[in-house]
Amino acid sequence: MSVTHGREIHLVRYPQGEVRRDDFAVVERPVPSPEAGQVLVRNTWTSVDPGLRVRLREKGPEGYFVAFPLDTPMDGIMTIGDVVESRADGFDPGDTVWHAYGWRDYAVVTAGEEALRGLGTLRRLAVDGFPPQAYLGVLGGNGLTAYSGLLRVSGLREGDEVWVSAAAGAVGSIVAQLAKLRGHRVVGSAGSPAKVAYMLDELHLDAAFDYHDGPVGEQLQEAAPDGIDVYFDNVGGDHLEAAIGALRRGGRIAVCGSISEYDLAEPPPGPSNLFLLVAKDLEIRGFRGSSHLDLLDEMQREVGALLRDRKLIWRETVVEGLDEAPEALARMMRGETTGKTLVRIA
Repeated sequence: MSVTHGREIHLVRYPQGEVRRDDFAVVERPVPSPEAGQVLVRNTWTSVDPGLRVRLREKGPEGYFVAFPLDTPMDGIMTIGDVVESRADGFDPGDTVWHAYGWRDYAVVTAGEEALRGLGTLRRLAVDGFPPQAYLGVLGGNGLTAYSGLLRVSGLREGDEVWVSAAAGAVGSIVAQLAKLRGHRVVGSAGSPAKVAYMLDELHLDAAFDYHDGPVGEQLQEAAPDGIDVYFDNVGGDHLEAAIGALRRGGRIAVCGSISEYDLAEPPPGPSNLFLLVAKDLEIRGFRGSSHLDLLDEMQREVGALLRDRKLIWRETVVEGLDEAPEALARMMRGETTGKTLVRIA
């Protein structure tokens, strides 16, 4: 297959507030031929995640993945594709792979070159009856983040009561279900009545609420009147403050994200009740799934078995077409998507 040109999404302006389509441009560019140790991949699916919004700033948070430069390809976005041409050992045309050069039609990827702290390094996938895009979500980085955050970072213990914010999202929905499958009482929160219904009727959580319906702390008190032991934080802000107030002695907080502040020009004030961390012997720990790559194979075995047995539900919001990737991100940030947000490139 001869490939000469392909499309790429470039960031042309750092968004101020909400992400807008005209912050990006679709650019057609020549596709180079792979050199020794490289493969040419035709991308088929690409990921849309809240963490991308943090990188759409002139300077990314210290210690996190770097900000996207303007007017260049947006490297560091997980994607799935098929090998078109290979000059790398262990990869053949037709192989399904993942890598970190998404938001474009074609990518030339160097085998063994670390990307996204190892998570995005070129990897051949044994699809084994799963749709390829599952490896961008439930069997990929989202699944690893959920699995490591719940079981390792929060140190889930027998009898723990768990609250998961953004529990209708790509990570939160997995966390909530894994906790339920282990016999825990689980409360979920999200941002619409439809998502509350999804959490209750399909994920079978014990309680759920829409954070728009009133003060988060009051709604959490109603949903978990005896308090909680673990809070899995995807939101930050008033959710984090509510969790600190509701946690019982010895409670743990696993901080995965802080989506409530990603669109803000200035960070909001922090929780006003931080001394309760001392008073109640609480633990709070931030983490990234890529810091726990040693759990990837274990997660894929366990979660894959749950998917095959239809014990774990996985929902996707699919947006069609590469040029719609910026709009997919904007929709996700507005809370208009459920589960994993994906762009089908071809």
